[in-house]
Amino acid sequence: MAPPTVSRQQCLWWRLHRQHLLTGASSPTEVVRTLAAVSVNGSDPDLAVRRRLASPGEPGEVQRALADGRLMRTFSFRGSVQLMAPETAGTYLALRSAGRQWELRSWVEHYRLEPEDWPDLRAIVREVVSGGPVPPPAVADALVGSRRFAHLAREFAAENHTLIKPLAWQGDVALGPDLTGPLMMQSPSVAPAWAGIPPLDEAGPRAVLEYVAGYGPTTPGHVDHWLGEGLSAGRARLRRWWGEVQDRLAEVDVDGEPRWVLADDAAELVGVRPEPSVVLLPGKDDWVMGPGTKDTWVVPAEHRTAMTRGANPVVVDGAVRGTWRLDRDAVQLDCPEVPPAAAEAEVARLRALLRSP
Repeated sequence: MAPPTVSRQQCLWWRLHRQHLLTGASSPTEVVRTLAAVSVNGSDPDLAVRRRLASPGEPGEVQRALADGRLMRTFSFRGSVQLMAPETAGTYLALRSAGRQWELRSWVEHYRLEPEDWPDLRAIVREVVSGGPVPPPAVADALVGSRRFAHLAREFAAENHTLIKPLAWQGDVALGPDLTGPLMMQSPSVAPAWAGIPPLDEAGPRAVLEYVAGYGPTTPGHVDHWLGEGLSAGRARLRRWWGEVQDRLAEVDVDGEPRWVLADDAAELVGVRPEPSVVLLPGKDDWVMGPGTKDTWVVPAEHRTAMTRGANPVVVDGAVRGTWRLDRDAVQLDCPEVPPAAAEAEVARLRALLRSP
């Protein structure tokens, strides 16, 4: 039987809905879980999350969610710091650590740290951060007297992010909750919902399904971008995991292009009746970064450079049509295509989120 036919506009409207941009989510955790991760670097995570809440509340909601453990932050996608939901973070960290970068000969030689040394080093680090948040030099103090690891004390004293990252990927540390202060480390188990790191063969198929759920209709190429380029999961693994979950996916024909959604969502997608929409988002938002700036559905070629550089997108009917910026107290739109009435309503929403006059 031929796959059902849907339009690109149906797909983008449905995705806007799935990502809580048309109807808000109930909590920051729901938002971040849907998106998998929200960038902290070069973006405004509080605005990205609160724009997706049914009741956005006051600025600082993300900081409050970090402080009480509803969210966590750690090194994950693209080697940068991300907000993650504690109950699903381990799935993506399992993929990020699958390449076992710390076992590369260059790492072994540079840090004088053999693969078999890592379990004991990790145990020391876990003990130190169990009383966290603590700064990386606290680990340095614990290593000074160690015959095996004393040479690594200077790396932690210098807050070497490169060495800290694999400890984060393996679930030994998470970053402290303060978004603006100095680098601090703590145990991820501070978050009550932290579920640990699952086996890779469980995490991989789960991550593929979660991406399709949040960013579909999509393709294996988009999965390669998100989980391959983003987490270095490995193309061969991703192909295998896609094959393992294919019986839970449904193909749809989008203006002649095959794409896939979760089989349970196909009927809902086919029944979508899109309506006009305008959304103002912060730079590096997952609406753009999830499919990637090469995806011309979301980022037409003329806007790719601006999105790659982190400009704030004006999203009209799901596609980037321009940019916006704050000029003192005014929201300035550079987007000739935006309908004036819709733009006015969205600017008013943005002002309320930012508490700007």
